[in-house]
Amino acid sequence: MTEYKKLIVGFQVKEGRAGAADGSGLYGGTLTALAAAACDNGADEVWIRDCSETDEDHEAVIGLIKETARAVDAPILAGGRVHRLEDVKKYLYAGASAVCLDVGVQENVDLMKEAADRFGHEKIYAFLPDAGYLDKAEEYAQLGASALALEYGGGDISGALKGRLERACLPCLLLSGTAREDSLAPNLSIPTVSGAVLSPAEPDMDLFMELKQQLKGRGLPMDTFESAVAWEDFKLNGDGLVPVIVQDYKTSQVLMLAYMNEEAFACTLRTGKMTYYSRSRKCLWLKGETSGHFQYVKSLRLDCDNDTVLALVHQIGAACHTGSRTCFFQTLAEKEYKETNPLKVFEDVYGVILDRKEHPKEGSYTNYLFDKGIDKILKKLGEEATEIVIAAKNPNPEEVKYEISDFLYHMMVLMAEKGVTWEEITEELANR
Repeated sequence: MTEYKKLIVGFQVKEGRAGAADGSGLYGGTLTALAAAACDNGADEVWIRDCSETDEDHEAVIGLIKETARAVDAPILAGGRVHRLEDVKKYLYAGASAVCLDVGVQENVDLMKEAADRFGHEKIYAFLPDAGYLDKAEEYAQLGASALALEYGGGDISGALKGRLERACLPCLLLSGTAREDSLAPNLSIPTVSGAVLSPAEPDMDLFMELKQQLKGRGLPMDTFESAVAWEDFKLNGDGLVPVIVQDYKTSQVLMLAYMNEEAFACTLRTGKMTYYSRSRKCLWLKGETSGHFQYVKSLRLDCDNDTVLALVHQIGAACHTGSRTCFFQTLAEKEYKETNPLKVFEDVYGVILDRKEHPKEGSYTNYLFDKGIDKILKKLGEEATEIVIAAKNPNPEEVKYEISDFLYHMMVLMAEKGVTWEEITEELANR
């Protein structure tokens, strides 16, 4: 598997405000919106430095990390305010894939082995405040760090610093700040440099895919879209086009049908945004260019006859020009059927439970549980968990199915009581 060089969008967060990771200034937008925009446009990861000074502000930053983790698919690297193991756990439980421990603080170095043993070495990075700490890279590796993150002044790396980086025993991220191709290319060419943390100007959160294409042109391995099948091998219709079925990548909802020519296909691969050929206007059509309802590519698939593309996308806003989420909103004919998609079933049952909570119904067992409160819900959940254990001793699996179903129902009542959604649960599982 190719080891790509990563371009990471970086932020400092303090008092609820997001700023550039290099400390150059505050952004106007929210952390979540800025991170989502950068990741939609090609950023490989998100770097969040917690600059809070009080416990209250720290908890607010944890909340922002949680919110951001729900909004983006890319891994999140977090750190900045670690005093004990509990702080590492808070970042990870908020959605961070790894925590950066500042080795300029001796307490963090002392904590590194315990944190790596508890959470796994791949979740612990050593943050180096300056290049002088590179000489201790082997020590950090022995303590359990899986990578380094070096803050340096920017510009091309050469001479002694380049040599020290090349001798480093761990992959190293550079907090460069700069988004200039001519500076990034030589630095990313150093074998041990695994990526760069950038702090683009706020309007330029969409620069990552373009920058990755430029660096790829210089021979660097970047994570961009490449087609496994050449356009020449597609079977085109009479107009020289290929139909594209577009689905939401999370829900699999069919959003629309459009067409591509070779140029539209190439633009889609290059930019990561769905681009089509308009048969009525006889020109290329970047979806969302006027409405802002862009479609960001998650995957492109070709059918068995090479004549139809299936695109899984992150849809911003509505896919249909009518304002509907999907173009397929008119039911022509339908027969009742039992829904068996697990997540759809869970969401439907959860929706009924939420409705009971918001619109109580006399005689409803669900409303009885809500009325009795959290202690009653937890008591029933514990009882149902015990029933599963007892049923599992029975060789007949039917009893286990029944008890698990009871448990899941009571668990969803607890989720509704605590305001936890199935999307949050599935995202947490996916992060693990």
